[in-house]
Amino acid sequence: MVLSDTINCQNNVGIAAKIVAEYSNFIYMVICSRIKNKSRADDIFQDFFLSLVYKPIPQNVKNIKSYIYRAICNDIVDTQRRTERYNAQIHKYKERCNFSINNTEPENALIKDEQMNKMFDLMKGRLTNSQSQAIALRYRTNHSIKEVAEKMGVKSTSVSRYICTGLRKMRQSLNLR
Repeated sequence: MVLSDTINCQNNVGIAAKIVAEYSNFIYMVICSRIKNKSRADDIFQDFFLSLVYKPIPQNVKNIKSYIYRAICNDIVDTQRRTERYNAQIHKYKERCNFSINNTEPENALIKDEQMNKMFDLMKGRLTNSQSQAIALRYRTNHSIKEVAEKMGVKSTSVSRYICTGLRKMRQSLNLR
C-alpha cells in the first residue's frame, strides 16, 4: 500500500511539473492579474504546484488553460479565506488575553521613571557626549540603531560602538562587572 502511494505521488509530481513547465507563463500571468503583491504571487504559484500534485488535472479535461485558470482562482480564494481565518483567530486571542502593557502600580512606575532619569544624568557625567546621546536615543526614546545614526549624523556601526563602549563603561563604574 505504501509503495503504491509513493509511486502514485511520484507520478503526480511528474505530471504537475510538466503542466507547470508548459504553462508557467500563463499561470504566473493569471496569478499576477489577481494578486498585486509579488511575494504573495510567488507563494500562490508554489501552492498551485502543490495543489496540482495533490489533485491532478483530470484526463477528460478538454481545455487545460480554462481548467488552470479556474483552479488558480479557487486557490486564491482559499488562500484569502485562510488568511482571514488566521487573522480572526489572532484577534480573538488578543481579545481573550487582554494583556496590560504596564502591570506595575503608578507609584512604582514613577519611581522607575525617576531612577531612569538619574541613570541618564549619571551617564552624561561619566560618558562622552556621543556615547550618552546614542544610549539615550536608543533606550530612552526607543529608536532603532539606524534612526539613532540618522539623528546623530553618523554611521550605524559608529552608533553600535558608542552604545557598546558606553554601556561597558557604565557597568564598570557601577561595579556590575
